[in-house]
Amino acid sequence: MKQSQQLHKLIKLTGDRAKLDAKANDTYIVYMTPNCQIVKEYADGKVVTVSDKE
Repeated sequence: MKQSQQLHKLIKLTGDRAKLDAKANDTYIVYMTPNCQIVKEYADGKVVTVSDKE
């Protein structure tokens, strides 16, 4: 159980770092939501769903 908690913490920290880097470089991060949609999240909080054609 302890390894699972450590992995969860590492994943969260990696995501937080990606958000900081995106803000510093005026860009976005890309991830998959729980309902399997791929989205771009900008530093200002704007979230855009990526279409199949992109």
